[in-house]
Amino acid sequence: MTDATPTAPPPAEAPSATPAVAPAVASSEQLREAMNRVRLEVGKAVVGQDGTVTGLLIALLSRGHVLLEGVPGVAKTLLVRSFSAALGLDTKRIQFTPDLMPGDVSGSLVYDAKAGEFEFREGPVFTNIVLADEINRTPPKTQSALLEAMEERQVSTDGVTRRLPEPFLVAATQNPIEHEGTYTLPEAQLDRFLLKLIVEIPAREAELAVLRRHASGFDPRDLAGAGLTQVVTADEIRAAQRAAASVTVADDVLGYVVDLAQATRRSPSVQLGVSPRAATALLAASKAWAWLGGYPAITPDHVQTMLVPTWRHRIRLRTDAELEGVSVDAVLGSVLQQTRVPI
Repeated sequence: MTDATPTAPPPAEAPSATPAVAPAVASSEQLREAMNRVRLEVGKAVVGQDGTVTGLLIALLSRGHVLLEGVPGVAKTLLVRSFSAALGLDTKRIQFTPDLMPGDVSGSLVYDAKAGEFEFREGPVFTNIVLADEINRTPPKTQSALLEAMEERQVSTDGVTRRLPEPFLVAATQNPIEHEGTYTLPEAQLDRFLLKLIVEIPAREAELAVLRRHASGFDPRDLAGAGLTQVVTADEIRAAQRAAASVTVADDVLGYVVDLAQATRRSPSVQLGVSPRAATALLAASKAWAWLGGYPAITPDHVQTMLVPTWRHRIRLRTDAELEGVSVDAVLGSVLQQTRVPI
């Protein structure tokens, strides 16, 4: 992802002469600077994962969710914890295991002997950021407990609907190389994630920087000791989400997104192409990426940048293509090359 030079904010209007003093409203430029401070703050604890941090920011601005895939030991959990600390949001971690029940995620009705009635006890999903650790280690029955929360941002129990706090983001992790005792996420679950980000092993210089920090006493369990502080407020996050959603898009760029989606369905290597929901997800992610760069409207470049992380988990390849070693990322790269770009 390439940063772009932010545009200057529009001139502020003269304040009206009213007795009450209205709270100051941050400009789009100020909100953008606040979001960029989050990246710098996370860097105090996590080294060499700038692209993944940016992906988390894009998901937050788009009101989406993130699936983090990487081998053990690449700081997936530390990354989410540091991100939460920089945002100052309430965070809860769910360690997914084969014996985890749906009520352990969303909450359940518990009988109160003193009151003589059932009361609802909220599950860990009632928070701002949910760290769903090793989500593929629990059966689909429990995985599905997150579906309503991720899509509708609510939990329904015994005919009662309870809203989840805002902002709300699910950051799930999974290990791509260990399959024993795991349950593949179904397409319906995968489709609820806005982005699938691959957390790579850092380059040599970044890994050396990690070792230097640990040699000097860095404790990943003590983020406050590492100097991480809250650098943005919940109100600023919600304002930034509204600002990102207001980025405009021309009809020819909308047509480009549709052409890309249809190209995945025609690919000979693809059994199941992306859905219209995937197209809207790409649009939302492109808006957030354009806003972070200071653009008032999205361009084909923004769409191209966000296409792979937004669609790589929404495509099912044909069996013969998988046997030949074809990857989803390679198919999406071919789709980008073969689809006409609007001028």
